[in-house]
Amino acid sequence: MGTSSDVPALRRGLAILRMLAAHAGPQSAAAIARQLDLPRSTTYHLLAELVAAGFVVHLPDERRYGLGIAAFELGSAYLRHEPLERLAGPILRELVDAQGHTAHLGILHGNESLYLIKERPARPETLVTDVGVRLPAQLTASGRCMLARLPRAQVRALFPGSRDFVKRTARGPRHLADLRRLLDHERRQGWSVEDGFVTPGFASVAYPVLDHSAHPIAAISMTFRHVCEGERPCGEQWPDLAEPVRDAARRLTALIRGRTEK
Repeated sequence: MGTSSDVPALRRGLAILRMLAAHAGPQSAAAIARQLDLPRSTTYHLLAELVAAGFVVHLPDERRYGLGIAAFELGSAYLRHEPLERLAGPILRELVDAQGHTAHLGILHGNESLYLIKERPARPETLVTDVGVRLPAQLTASGRCMLARLPRAQVRALFPGSRDFVKRTARGPRHLADLRRLLDHERRQGWSVEDGFVTPGFASVAYPVLDHSAHPIAAISMTFRHVCEGERPCGEQWPDLAEPVRDAARRLTALIRGRTEK
């Protein structure tokens, strides 16, 4: 790339966003300038504008930059259009018919889970989740299975303070350290579990849908009745239910030409 007068600012800004999206973690301004062959002054100016617009987040302690919430919201807006939902609909229907529990397709919207599709069995149970409903992502199995595939710095940017850890019941992570321990465990396990974090007497298992770069763009979850007394979850992980949810998520990943986890 040439000097700042050779290429419009919009094109250079988009190049920065593509570069950040292609890396697993945040990048320094020097690395961005070097990889895109931009002057340092131009790079800092573009980054400042992108930060102000919410498309990039600055991590001052690390002196690095990562994708901001606005970038994820833009991607979510694309995913809310018909193609993803049309592809997922038959897969969710088959999952519900086989397992007899409610299934959802959800995406991340900032630090919330947004539900796009809800498929119910013939005898459904009353749930707070529905199409268009948003819930705190750290409480839902679908939200956490996507958060577990994001860089740690990005998770920190989505949950910068204690006020971001909204509670619905007595269960669920109380701060960033709690959330990171839970995400580390669920990343190793492969799927996420929510046991009474959203609604007492109900639990969920979820598995992510990944794009070509293994970035989580959606999640498939299944919710079922499970009564566990007290403020702490029972510790059940439901691998027998997680397996069909995983298979459904992998089918959708394959349809969008995403990368399947090993």
